[in-house]
Amino acid sequence: MQDLLPQKKRYYRQVEDAARHIFAQHGYEEVGLPLLESTPLFKRLVGEATDIVEKEMYTFDDRNGDSMTLRPEGTAGLVRFVNEHGLAFNQTQKLWYAGPMFRYERPQKGRYRQFEQIGVECVGIPGPDVDAELLLMCAALWRRLGIESMVRLELNSIGDVASRQAYIEALVNYLSDRREALDEDSQRRLTTNPLRILDSKSATTQAILDDGPQIESYLDADSTDHFEALCAILDAAEVPYTVNRRIVRGLDYYNRTVFEWVTDELGAQGTVCGGGRYDALIGQLGGRDTPGVGFAMGVDRLALMLEQLESPAEAPDLYALSVGEAARTQALTLADRLRRATGARVIVHLGSGKLKAQMKKADASGARFALIIGEDELAAGEVSLRDLRETGEQQRVKFGDLNAIVAERLGH
Repeated sequence: MQDLLPQKKRYYRQVEDAARHIFAQHGYEEVGLPLLESTPLFKRLVGEATDIVEKEMYTFDDRNGDSMTLRPEGTAGLVRFVNEHGLAFNQTQKLWYAGPMFRYERPQKGRYRQFEQIGVECVGIPGPDVDAELLLMCAALWRRLGIESMVRLELNSIGDVASRQAYIEALVNYLSDRREALDEDSQRRLTTNPLRILDSKSATTQAILDDGPQIESYLDADSTDHFEALCAILDAAEVPYTVNRRIVRGLDYYNRTVFEWVTDELGAQGTVCGGGRYDALIGQLGGRDTPGVGFAMGVDRLALMLEQLESPAEAPDLYALSVGEAARTQALTLADRLRRATGARVIVHLGSGKLKAQMKKADASGARFALIIGEDELAAGEVSLRDLRETGEQQRVKFGDLNAIVAERLGH
């Protein structure tokens, strides 16, 4: 787990702010979900044979002896939320959430045991148009963050339950005869979660898969039509993508569309966003069968990508300096009025310090202007306004005129 220093937290906030803006543009509303859920929820919906449930969850008994788990992902909790509040049947819900998730994994760059995710879910729409909307929304977010050239979209369809089961049976039959040649994880997954073998990083296993049964040969007609319609929408919207028949995602609840946004900028941790359809998930919790689709993005990994862009820190508009306690009180008062009247970002130098040292801090802060209140300014009811970035000019301004002049200078 990691601490986030201010300069790093800034990148996280940049991702969250951009996501909030894009989601609002598309009509998605934010909800809050608990960090702690009943363990059976994840076993039932995520799948007992998944890596998450088998070896990654933080699970413990509470004082009543009930098994509880820190959430390892968000979709299961969202589905519980939708069911519990009667938001699914004959309704459309467009929702998103953000916050920490927890998985016990080997820490690597961009992968921590507490990690930040933003998730988006749409419940109640069965067609490919909502799949396309989610992918268009992702593309819009990448543009807003300035990382569109650093990510690429990979798509697949894994069909309905029946067609996927037929493919799994063919895959298991094929790989069972070649078991000894598979990597260790794939040998284990052959009896627990065969589809995950398609994700194997072993070159030998991938070569074996090349000659085996292919999932597209087992897709039902409706899933094929759904996928072709999705691709047609993306083509019309000029969103580039690659069909990758090895994408299956690591959770049991997906059907039909699955996708990943991947990057080459982060080494082994190349997936920055992934998701797909889960049309049977709400029914598994006792609700009526209701279609659903969603995705989750890793804020930690997106923040690492923003760091590579070396985006400038958010500098204040003004830095207020003062000499003496009375002048400092006036500086605090004027700064508060400026923030309320103009929306300006104003830092006030707190505590004592020589004016020269304060000016160095003002310059280092990146502020456009310095507000200086010394004994002469205080006596005259004025402040010295100095341009720190362009002209270096300094002018005296009456306290009562300061808001209007600063607003004009900043273009507010």
